[in-house]
Amino acid sequence: MALTADSAAAPPGATSAGTDPASRTAQDDPASLQVVPARHYARWAAAVAVIVLVAQFAHGLATNPVWEWSVFRDYFLSETIVQAVWVTLQLTAYATVLGFLLGTVLAFMRLSRSPVLRTVAWSYIWIFRSIPMIVQLVFWFNLSALYERLGVGIPFGPVFWSVDSNSLIGTIGAAVIGLTLHQAAYAAEIVRGGVIAVDHGQLEAAAALGIPRLRQIRRIVLPQAMRAILPTAGNEIIGLLKGTSVVYVMAIGELFYQVQVIYGRNGRVIPLLLVATAWYVLLTSLLSVAQYYVERRFARGADRTPPPTPLARARRFLAAQRLAATRPLTEKT
Repeated sequence: MALTADSAAAPPGATSAGTDPASRTAQDDPASLQVVPARHYARWAAAVAVIVLVAQFAHGLATNPVWEWSVFRDYFLSETIVQAVWVTLQLTAYATVLGFLLGTVLAFMRLSRSPVLRTVAWSYIWIFRSIPMIVQLVFWFNLSALYERLGVGIPFGPVFWSVDSNSLIGTIGAAVIGLTLHQAAYAAEIVRGGVIAVDHGQLEAAAALGIPRLRQIRRIVLPQAMRAILPTAGNEIIGLLKGTSVVYVMAIGELFYQVQVIYGRNGRVIPLLLVATAWYVLLTSLLSVAQYYVERRFARGADRTPPPTPLARARRFLAAQRLAATRPLTEKT
């Protein structure tokens, strides 16, 4: 904000001819100064430039015939695409649940006092974070080349029961195993970071009260660690949802693979890629909304007055609009 006065300030004790005491009093009073808002010309110019660019992009989406919106409408809710979306969601759900379960075990192995458990967990995380996901998926897809049969028996001894590895695992099973093992390496570090963020005095107080170790982890450590785990875990799950597109190398009918098959037949590359893009944006948006509400639930202990949700804001706005609409009627009566 900038302050201006009608006349320059005079030195202390100085008076000017023809100035009455009332005028001097108004001049010395800060409340009588004119307040001029600061002008943010650079901010306005940047906002205008962004609006122009967005308008140009929207105009191109609406008018460029290459997008072929009619083809997009035909395939967006087609049976083939919807089934492919369902396969994508299944792969994401299986890999998320199994990956975070295994990752939690690995995280507590790394926090263990046993050097063997720490070394095994660290080695697992190091190996599976070093190998690209697509390499892992191709490896598990060709597992039968290494082990034709998988069995149960005595270690380094006779095998009591065995089965063909291809019939046991299958294509979907290989994809789930590859995604799970890859996800577990990252989930382990996410969980370990959340557990480390919990004050160690919490465990000392629980041990002093005689609470068993497993109950300490389940009832004290994990509920507090979730506040640090959830933001990164949500980001990782969204990345996994998009990463399932890598299983196209295994010819699994997920979203991206089916889009490739369709535009390989009809040659409509751009609108079919737009179909996949729209579905990925929709699914990640739903996951982001779910993450927001889950984080809000686990933040209840730390934030006792959380800000209203977007739904609560919308309800409050509608209630204010209804109140404003009914107010003139009540004033007339």
